[in-house]
Amino acid sequence: MRVLGVLALALALSTGAASARPSADPGISASEIVIGGTVPLSGIAASYASVGRGAEAYFKYVNARGGVNRRKITYKYVDDQYNPAQTVQAVRQLVQQDRVFAIFNSLGTEHNLSVRSFLNATKVPQLFVGSGATTFGRDYKRYPYTIGFLPSYIGEGKVYARQILKTKPNAKIAVLVQNDDYGKDLLAGFKAGLGAKRKNLVAEQSYDALSTDVSSQIARLRSSRATVLLLITTPPFAIRGLVAANRLGWRPQVYVNQVGSATNIMRIISATANPRIIEGAITLISIKDPLMPRFKNDAGMKLYRTIMRQQLPRGDVNDGFHVYSMAVAYTFVEALKKAGRSPTRASLVRAVANLNLRNNPFLLPGVVVKTSSTDHFPLDQGQLQRWSKNQWNPLGKIVSAKP
Repeated sequence: MRVLGVLALALALSTGAASARPSADPGISASEIVIGGTVPLSGIAASYASVGRGAEAYFKYVNARGGVNRRKITYKYVDDQYNPAQTVQAVRQLVQQDRVFAIFNSLGTEHNLSVRSFLNATKVPQLFVGSGATTFGRDYKRYPYTIGFLPSYIGEGKVYARQILKTKPNAKIAVLVQNDDYGKDLLAGFKAGLGAKRKNLVAEQSYDALSTDVSSQIARLRSSRATVLLLITTPPFAIRGLVAANRLGWRPQVYVNQVGSATNIMRIISATANPRIIEGAITLISIKDPLMPRFKNDAGMKLYRTIMRQQLPRGDVNDGFHVYSMAVAYTFVEALKKAGRSPTRASLVRAVANLNLRNNPFLLPGVVVKTSSTDHFPLDQGQLQRWSKNQWNPLGKIVSAKP
């Protein structure tokens, strides 16, 4: 009996000790949280490499100040060369071998779609996807571990349509669009925004993301005699498209989607083609522009330049993608704080769906990051901007970009 009593006591003690130990998710310890993601560091979309480097610089800045609840953030981002097949391989390695806590800030629509089912099946958070594809905010019931960051492409397309109908209601419109879900999504929003004026859209041409030339597409768009050109393109194709238009002597009113409208990209177009071809161009912007004079003494931009100087001294401080990625990293840090002192993947997902951040230092004044149990679009606002005198200038107030 005595032996049985001792055994029972030992069993009770061992069970109690086991239940007292937290069952930690992979990628997190008392001193570190490891997250991963994919970014094109080489290849046709290498201009997006700043999206990874800027976020990493912000995390290093946070780590130098003690991290989040004494945990340092390690961010492992892998080069997928903007190829969805490589995205799949890289993400599986990050989850299964590197055992990251979450996937963060991965770039591209097709790329994130290619791993969304896998990440949700394994309950790995897929956070602040680098795409405005509407599905990343709309389909949260089916994919609860996934959330985007950018304004939805459908909402952005509607904003451009409203502006064209307001300023040029009878304009003939041509569109150059990337032939994937990103392009189709924004184009669908644009057409919805045109409504009864959809007949004004007289020409559409698409291109493959891995192609190298759009001259023939631009020539066909020009032959439509359109007076407005909407570019639903990544930066390389915004450059190539407008260089081709300039070569043909075509001078439409240009609209550039947010993805391809960074100031440094626009200045490349100006220098490579002709400044006149983009004079008066219009885009929608949610992020502060490091080259905009009105932000010279802005506290957020001062913080940005400090982080660049300390953590990424060889980086281009004028690259707007660095600012964008710090805005995303800031949001992740705030969500991690809300996830509790001992965060789990599940608690982080809950925190991400309960944000109300009104002072993200890298976003335009008045732009709020807000989510809820029924609203999984963190950003649904922006400001139209007009290109003039080699920079973007505000065009009106903050507008809604709801899908």
